[in-house]
Amino acid sequence: MANTYSQHEWQLRQQLAACYRLIAHFRMSDLISTHISVRIPGPEHHFLINPYGLLFEEITASNLVKIDLQGVKVEDSPYPVNPAGFVIHSAIHRAREDAHCVLHTHTKAGCAVAAQECGLLPVNQISMEFYGRVAYHEYEGIALNFSEQQRLVADLGDKSVMILRNHGLLSIGDSVSQAFLRMYYLEKACEIQIAAQAGGALRYPSAEICRHTEQQFNNPGADLAEGELSDPDANRMAWAALLRLVERIAPDYKH
Repeated sequence: MANTYSQHEWQLRQQLAACYRLIAHFRMSDLISTHISVRIPGPEHHFLINPYGLLFEEITASNLVKIDLQGVKVEDSPYPVNPAGFVIHSAIHRAREDAHCVLHTHTKAGCAVAAQECGLLPVNQISMEFYGRVAYHEYEGIALNFSEQQRLVADLGDKSVMILRNHGLLSIGDSVSQAFLRMYYLEKACEIQIAAQAGGALRYPSAEICRHTEQQFNNPGADLAEGELSDPDANRMAWAALLRLVERIAPDYKH
C-alpha cells in the first residue's frame, strides 16, 4: 500500500494513524465521533481524516480518507466522512496555513471545563502552557452548518488551542506531534482543574509568574536570565517515546 502514495504522504498517514491510536490509548476518544486531520502539502489543500464508522483503535495509515476542502473524497474509499468533522476541519485548514494538523476531542474533563463560565484557569504548571493562548467558541449545535465556519475561524484567530463551549477541545499544530502534545496537556490541564475545584478554594500564581511560565513552555531559550536553563528538546523526545509506545501496543497502525 505504501507504493500507492508519495513517501511524504505515507509518512503523514503513519503519523496520523499513530495519533489516532494514542488518543484511543489515553482514553480521549468518543466511539466513532471526533476527528483528527492532517493536510497534505500541495496547492490542492487535500487533507486526511478518519474513516467514519471505525473506532480510533481500528485506524491505519491505509484506511484514512483523503478529501478536499469541499468534503469530496479524492480517492476511492469504502468509508464515508463524518459531516461535522468536515465542517470543523476544512474551515481551519482553509484559514490557517500553519494548521497542518487539527485535533478535536469530547473528553469528560474537556467537556466539563467547556461547560464552565471561567474557562481554563491557571491552577497548575501544566495549565500555564496555555496562559493567554486559549480561544473560545460559543456553542451553536452540532457542527453541521457551513455558516458556522466563519465564526469558528474568527474565534480561533491566531491561537493554537480552542475550547468549544458546551462541546469539547480543539488543538492545531504545524505537525501531528505538536497538535497531539498540545491536546494531551490541554486535557491534563482540564483534569487538574476539575480535581482542584472539588478540593476547595483555589490558589493562583501571579499574572507575572503565569506569563513567565507560558514563555518557558512556548519560547524556550529566549531571554534567559543568569543561571536559568531551558529544555527545547522535550517535545521532540516525548513524541519519539510515544511512537515507541504505539509500536508496542498497536504495531498495525502503520499498515
